[in-house]
Amino acid sequence: MKLYAAPLNFRGIAEEFGVPTEFPAELHAEAAAAEDRFAGQRRDMRGVPFVTIDPVGSRDLDQAVYIERSATGYRVLYAIADVAAFIVPGSALEAESLRRGQTIYLPDEPARLHPEELSEGSASLLPDVDRPAVVWTFDLDLAGEVEEFHVERALVRSHARLDYDEVHGDYLRGEMHPSVTLLPEVGQLREVSALRRRAINLRLPSQRVKSLDDGTYELIVEPRHEVMDWNSEISLLTGMCAGQLMVHHGQGLLRILRPATPESEAQFRSEVRALGYELPDDRPIGEFLQFIDADTPRGMAVMREAQKLLRGSGYARVEAGDAEVHAGIGGYYAHVTAPLRRLVDRFATEYCLALCAGREVPEWVAGRADEVIAVMQRTSALASSVDRASLDLTEATVLAPWVGHNFDAVILSSDRERDQARIFVAEPPVLANALGHPEQGTTTKVSLIRADRQTRDVAFAWPAD
Repeated sequence: MKLYAAPLNFRGIAEEFGVPTEFPAELHAEAAAAEDRFAGQRRDMRGVPFVTIDPVGSRDLDQAVYIERSATGYRVLYAIADVAAFIVPGSALEAESLRRGQTIYLPDEPARLHPEELSEGSASLLPDVDRPAVVWTFDLDLAGEVEEFHVERALVRSHARLDYDEVHGDYLRGEMHPSVTLLPEVGQLREVSALRRRAINLRLPSQRVKSLDDGTYELIVEPRHEVMDWNSEISLLTGMCAGQLMVHHGQGLLRILRPATPESEAQFRSEVRALGYELPDDRPIGEFLQFIDADTPRGMAVMREAQKLLRGSGYARVEAGDAEVHAGIGGYYAHVTAPLRRLVDRFATEYCLALCAGREVPEWVAGRADEVIAVMQRTSALASSVDRASLDLTEATVLAPWVGHNFDAVILSSDRERDQARIFVAEPPVLANALGHPEQGTTTKVSLIRADRQTRDVAFAWPAD
């Protein structure tokens, strides 16, 4: 599915929200000179045939995976970029990462957490080079449930850089890379485990902006292959084990999400029915979402509306005898698998390494825990605002030539008192507000009355002219 938009420029959004897209020369120099400060303390695991699976063209490679059968089920080895090896506590690089918090993904350029000398160089798990990593080893039973796990520092060497399209094609041909031949099997078992936990997994298609030769852009909505979900299950497995480790020892940094309110669940179920799906009140939402085809316009709308159920997420320190679960996961959870892109992963990983080895958590980690939480809260809100502004700008630009035209829309919700409705337009796929109060669940014509690129505002009206 492609949306054409002429010309798009997201620089204004970066400036409006104060998103830093460049690093000063001295930070580039510090990043280029950084060396592994834990060299000599690592297990040599270069013989493990790890591979990475990422979007086409990615060079900031956080994770590499290898899966094999074991006597009792499966063994999963998951290597995570060891960013802490290159960032010295008290350094300018650490200070800058504490300021930025996370990579902010503008559609035409990322505002990275770390200079590219690290994020796309010495810290990235690029193929055919030795790299410092933190390796998680999971022993799973035949049902894909965890029997044991362990985490340690290691030296690894990725054997291949794979992309999702490539792995999807290999899967369809039955020719998957030997290192991930078992990924579909283990991934599907972990999906069943998620259903048992009543987890909510949003399988949103990925969107990217493709630059064309004439200076305009295509907004490409890419299909979400099953391999993306299976690969995500390995990351979720790691985060859950990290969370359990922290809670068991009474210290750490958790990713938390309180359960959706009954009101928000009721509204979601109502909107889903308006889109033409059956969702009985007694069916768990997570189970329902598992079987939605998010590549269809209506399936995409369901997933986007389901995001409202996961609002209010955050981070919290684990205190002895007091820990919050992540309602979307159905258990304890921690962010530890994307340290090239998120600050908290670097610190949470250090907790896990110390707790697993029976060592004291380093003071540079424990002493900054509250600061890290505050940074992540602030920058997560920033990332959300930038995402929303970028999408609003794109939608306004796409629709601007069509002001005054009519569109077919599904009415998701309708408020007679406020004379306002929430609508879904399938082509182009847009969720928006409309003036008027058509009957919920109906398909009707609406008029596009505003698509302002300056204010990034799109509005429809019912009844159509």
